[in-house]
Amino acid sequence: MASKLRTCFVCWNLSGFNCVNHHNANNNWVVRVSFPASCKMRHRATFSSQHKRQQIKPSAEGGLRQNQDEEDDTEVSLNNDDSVENLNDATAPLAININGAEQAEQLSGRQLEDLLVMIKNAEKNILLLNEARIRACEDLEKILVEKEALQGEINVLETRLAETDARITVANQEKIHVEFLEGQLEKLRNELAQKGSTERKYAELHDLQNDDLSDANPLSHNVSIHSLTEELNSLRAENASLKNAIESFKTQLSDVKNNDERLVALEKERSSLESALKDLESKLSISQDGVSQISTLTVECKDLWDKVENLQSLLDKATKQADQAVIVLQQNQDLRRKVDKLEASLEEANIYKLSSDKLQKYNELMQQKIKLLEDRLQKSDEEINSYVWLYQQSVKEFQDTLDTLKKESKKRNLEEPVEDMPWEFWSQLLLLIDGWTLENKISVDDASLLREKVWKRDRRISDTYIACKKQTEQEAISAFLGLLSSATSPGLHVIHIAAEMAPVAKVGGLGDVVSGLGKALQKKGHLVEIVLPKYDCMQYDRVCDLRALDVLIDSYFDRQLYKNKIWVGTIEGLPVYFIEPHHPDKFFWRGKFYGEHDDFRRFSFFSRAALEFLLQAGKKPDIIHCHDWQTAFIAPLYWDIYAPKGLNSARICFTCHNFEYQGTAAASELESCGLESHHLNRPDRMQDNSAHDRVNSVKGGIVFSNIVTTVSPTYAQEVRTSEGGHGLHSTLSAHSKKFIGILNGIDTDAWNPATDAFLPVQYNATDLQGKAENKQALRRNLGLSSTDVRRPLVGCITRLVPQKGVHLIRHAIYLTLELGGQFVLLGSSPVPHIQFSLL
Repeated sequence: MASKLRTCFVCWNLSGFNCVNHHNANNNWVVRVSFPASCKMRHRATFSSQHKRQQIKPSAEGGLRQNQDEEDDTEVSLNNDDSVENLNDATAPLAININGAEQAEQLSGRQLEDLLVMIKNAEKNILLLNEARIRACEDLEKILVEKEALQGEINVLETRLAETDARITVANQEKIHVEFLEGQLEKLRNELAQKGSTERKYAELHDLQNDDLSDANPLSHNVSIHSLTEELNSLRAENASLKNAIESFKTQLSDVKNNDERLVALEKERSSLESALKDLESKLSISQDGVSQISTLTVECKDLWDKVENLQSLLDKATKQADQAVIVLQQNQDLRRKVDKLEASLEEANIYKLSSDKLQKYNELMQQKIKLLEDRLQKSDEEINSYVWLYQQSVKEFQDTLDTLKKESKKRNLEEPVEDMPWEFWSQLLLLIDGWTLENKISVDDASLLREKVWKRDRRISDTYIACKKQTEQEAISAFLGLLSSATSPGLHVIHIAAEMAPVAKVGGLGDVVSGLGKALQKKGHLVEIVLPKYDCMQYDRVCDLRALDVLIDSYFDRQLYKNKIWVGTIEGLPVYFIEPHHPDKFFWRGKFYGEHDDFRRFSFFSRAALEFLLQAGKKPDIIHCHDWQTAFIAPLYWDIYAPKGLNSARICFTCHNFEYQGTAAASELESCGLESHHLNRPDRMQDNSAHDRVNSVKGGIVFSNIVTTVSPTYAQEVRTSEGGHGLHSTLSAHSKKFIGILNGIDTDAWNPATDAFLPVQYNATDLQGKAENKQALRRNLGLSSTDVRRPLVGCITRLVPQKGVHLIRHAIYLTLELGGQFVLLGSSPVPHIQFSLL
C-alpha cells in the first residue's frame, strides 16, 4: 500500500547559529539549527510517522475490505514569532504533546522552538559581550596612545613656556636698562641746555668787553679776548661730545622700542601656549574618565561571563533530557514500522483469499499481535509523556535558577565592597563627611552612618560621591542623606594622635610607625584616622588635597578658650587632620618639631585640642592610640574631662618608643590644659618617681591607658630594670599585666629595592646585580675610591644619641678603616659634644 510520508530532519550542529528550512521535492521538511560550540554535543534526529485508521469489514463476496479513512502525519515545526530580546524573556513552558485518534500520535514542536530561542539569545549575548570587550580593549589602547601623545605635547608646551618666561625676564631687564638710559638722556639734555645759556652769556660778555675796553689798554684787551676764546672753544668741544652722546642714546632707544615690540609678541605667544596647555589638560582628564568607564565595563563583562557559564550548564542538563525523549521517539518509530509490516501481511492474506477458518485464526492472531503492539505503543507514549514532564520541570528549574542568579547578582553588586577605588578616594570621602559635620550641615548621627558606609566601601555611597561632584553642596548632602540605613561596621575605628608621621613630619622611628601601622590596619579593613599638629616646617608637597575646614574649634588652655583651625588631607591613602592653634605663642610655627623650651605646654595644648576636635566632630572611635610623651596627656585628659562629656566609646592605647624621654615638668604646668595638679601629683598617678614636685607625662600615659606597648619584647624586659627604665621600672612592674612589647615591622611597599625610585638601579633577591651598581654610584657621589669593587662598604643610618652606642659606632669606623674597608655614616645628634666630635 502506498502511503504518504513527511519527514522532519532536526540537525543539531554546534558550530553556529544559522537556522535554515529546506522543503525538498519529496514534500519533506528539513530544519537545520546550529547551536553554540560550548554545548559540546551533536544531535541528529529524524522524526517520521504515519498513522492509518483501517476498518476491516466482510464484503459481499465474503472477502475483506479495507477502508482507509485518514492519514495523520507527525510534523515538527520550528517558529520564532517573537523578536529575540533577552535570554530571560524565554520563559514560555515547553511541551511535546503526542495525541491522536485511535493509537495516533502528533508531536508538538513548541518546546524545541523555545529551547532554540533561548540558545540563540545566549549565543547573541556571548557575541555582544565579546564585541563589547574587544571594543573596550581597542578604546583603552586608543586612550592610552592619546594620553601619551597629550603628555608629550604638554611636556613640549611646558618647555616652550619656560623658554618664553626666560625671554620675558630678559626683556624686562632690558626695559629697566632703557628706562635708566632715558633718565640719563634727560639729564644730558638739561646739561646741554645749561651749556647753551652759558655760551650766550659769554657772547654778550664779549660784546660788552669790546665796547668797554675799546678805550682801555690794548694789551690787556687782547689777553682777555684770548682767554675768552679758549673757554668758548672748550665749550664748543663739550657740546659736540654731548651731541654724539645724544645720538648714541637715540640709537639705544630705538633698540629698546624694538625690544618692547618683541616683548609684546612673546606675551601673546605665552598666552596662546597657556590656553593650549589647558585644552590638553582637559583632554587628559576626559581620557582618564574613559579609562575608569572601561574598567567598569570589564567588571560587568566578567559577571556576564559567569552568568553565561551557569546558564550553559543548565542548558546541557535540559539537552540530555531532550536526548532521552528523542530515543523514546525512535523506539516508537520502530514499533510503528512493525505495525505497518503486520498490516501489509494482513493485506496479503486478503488478496490470496485463504480459507475463512484459517484466515479467521490468522486474523485473530494478527489482532492479538496488533493489540500487544498497541499496548507497548501506549506504554511508550506514557514514557514519552513522563520524559516530557521531566523536561518541563527542568525548564522550570532552569528559569527559577536564572531568576535567582539575577537577584543574587544585583544584590551582590550592591552589597560587595568596591575594590577598584584607591584609599585616597575613601579618605577624601571621610574628610568631606567630617567637614560637613563640623560645619553643622549634617547631624552627628547621620555622619556616623555615612562613615560606616565609607568604612565598608559601599558601592552606593561611592557612586553617589562620583555623581555629586558636579552638583551643588546642598544637592550632594541631600543625595548622601538618602543613602542612610542601619548597618554594622566590619572592623574597628582607630584614631592615632601623634607628633610625627612619615613622610611629612618625621624625626625618628615614631613617624614610620604611625604611617606604616595605619596603612597595615587599613588594609585589614579597619577605619584609621590620624591627628597631627600643623607644623610650619612640614613637607606640604607630600599631603594630597590639603584644605582648611570652614569651622574653628575652641579649646581650653590657661583658663581661657583659644581658636583652632582644622586642616584635612590624605597622606599615602590615610585621612589626616591637622590642628593649627591660634595661640599668641605660635606653638607650631617655630621652624622645627621638638627642642623648644616650652615643649610641655605646646603638646599639652595639642592633646587637649585633639580631644576637643573628636568630641565636636561627633566621632565614636573604638581605640585612641597615643604615642610617646608628647601625646601621653591624652590618657588622663580622656578619662578626667572628655569621657564625662560623652566621648566615652574608646579605649586608650599608649605606645612609648623610647623611655629615655619622659616629658617632665613642674606640677603646676598641668593646670594649663585643665588637669588638676593636686589630684594627679600623687605617686600612684602622674608624680615623677625622682622628684615629687614634678609630674611625668609618660607615667600618666602608663597609669591611665588600657594597654601600654613598646617597640619589642626585648626592650619591654629591659625597661623593667632600674638601668633601662630611667626611673619608671617600678611603675611598669606595677602595671605589668597591661604592658607588652610588640616588635616593630617595616613598610614593605616603601622599603622595597625592587620598586624604590630613589635607587639608581632596582634589584631583588633573585637578581643582585643592581646592588653592586648602587654601591658604585654611592662611592661616586661621596667621592670614595672605587678602584677595588670588592672592597667592603659599611653603611650606618641612626640618630646619634648615647642610647644608640655612639662609642661603639666610633670603634666600628676605625676598625673598618684598619681592615681596608669604607664606612658611611648618616645621622645627627641633639647632644652638642657628640655632634662636634663627629665633625
